[in-house]
Amino acid sequence: MAEKRDYYEVLGLQKGASEDEIKKAFRKMAMKYHPDRNPDNKEAEEKFKEANEAYSVLSDPDKKSKYDRFGHAGVDPNAGFGGGGFGGGFGGFEDIFDMFSGGFGGFGGGFGGFGGQQRANAPRKGRDLQKAITITFEEAAFGVKKEIEITKYVKCQTCDGEGAKPGTSKRTCPTCGGSGQVTEARRTPLGVFQNVTTCHQCGGAGVVIDEPCSDCKGTGKVRKTIKLNIDIPAGVDNESVIPIRGQGEPGVNGGPMGDLYIVISVKPHKLFKRQGDDLYLEMPISFDQAALGAEIVVPTLEGKVSYKIPAGTQPGTVFRLKDKGVKRVRRESKGDLFVKVTLEVPTKLNSKQKKAISQMAEGVTEECYQRKGGVAEKLKELFK
Repeated sequence: MAEKRDYYEVLGLQKGASEDEIKKAFRKMAMKYHPDRNPDNKEAEEKFKEANEAYSVLSDPDKKSKYDRFGHAGVDPNAGFGGGGFGGGFGGFEDIFDMFSGGFGGFGGGFGGFGGQQRANAPRKGRDLQKAITITFEEAAFGVKKEIEITKYVKCQTCDGEGAKPGTSKRTCPTCGGSGQVTEARRTPLGVFQNVTTCHQCGGAGVVIDEPCSDCKGTGKVRKTIKLNIDIPAGVDNESVIPIRGQGEPGVNGGPMGDLYIVISVKPHKLFKRQGDDLYLEMPISFDQAALGAEIVVPTLEGKVSYKIPAGTQPGTVFRLKDKGVKRVRRESKGDLFVKVTLEVPTKLNSKQKKAISQMAEGVTEECYQRKGGVAEKLKELFK
C-alpha cells in the first residue's frame, strides 16, 4: 500500500494553516476534482477522496492537534490513537455541504456514489482524552505503577446513560422518523438541489426525550473525577504515549468508549544523558590514572561497577559498558553506557606538590607524549 501523503501537502498548505485557509483550500480541490466534473476519471476520484480525508482531519481541532503532533498515527484507529477513522465514505462532514450552499447536488446528486453520508444517529466512538504526567529518570528506566486522577464525562448511573427519567422511555422523533436527518429540496433554474441536514427537533439522535433525567439533564453522562492505576513499562522516554483502551468518554448512540492517552515527561538526571536506550556519562580522572592506568568506579543506574582503564588513556576517550543502559520497552535487551573520560587538573597545590610536578615534568620527555611528539616534529619541519 502506498504511503499516505502529508495532509497539508494534499491541500497545498503549510503546517499551521488557519481554519479559513484549510476550508478555502479544500473547496478549491473539491470543485476541481469532484467526480461529477470528472466522469470516469479514476485519478480525479482518488484526488477527491484524498482531499476529503485530509479536510476531515484538519478541519477538526481535536484530530488536527493529534495529527500535528503524531502524524498519521495520531488519527489512525489502528495505530492506537483513536480518531474514528474514515470508514468507506465521506459522511459526517456537514460543514462541507453548508460550504457549497446545498452540497454538490447541482453536479448530479451529491456524494451518493462514494459511500453515502453517515447517518446523524449512527453509533460514534466517545471522545479520546489525554493526560500528561511527569516521572523521574529512574522510573522511566525501570518502570513504575502510578495512580492518576482525571476529570471526564462518565455514563450517568441514574438513568444508565439513557438520558430519560427513570421509569420513562424515549420515543422516535416524529420529524425525521428516527433517522436523525431531514432532506430539503430546492428547485432552481439549474435543477433540483437536495440538502441533507441534521434534524432540528432531535438534534440528530433520532429520538425525543420528553422527561429528561434530573442528574444528567438528558445527556446520559455526568462529569466526574476518577482515579486510575496505570502501569508504565520500563524504557519509556519523553513524549512516549501509553494508550489505555476504553477510559475515554462515553460513546454516542451506543458507540464504544473513547480511549485515554498518557503522555510521559521525564525529569533529567544529574549524571546521565540519554539518547534512545543508551546512556552517556562524563567521568573525571586524574593525570596519574590516565598515564599509568587504573581501576575506576563507574556509577550506573543499577549501582557502581569497576572498570579498568588502560595506561595512556587520553582525555575524551569513550569507553562502552555493554548492557548498562536503559531496558528497551517490552523487550529483555538493554542499551549501553558510554563513559567519556575527562582529565581533572588540580587547582590547589602547595609548594611541595608544585615541586613534585615540576620534577616529574623534567623527567618526562617529549617522546613520552605521542601526540605532543608528533606535533613537535611537524613544527620542526615547518620552521627548517
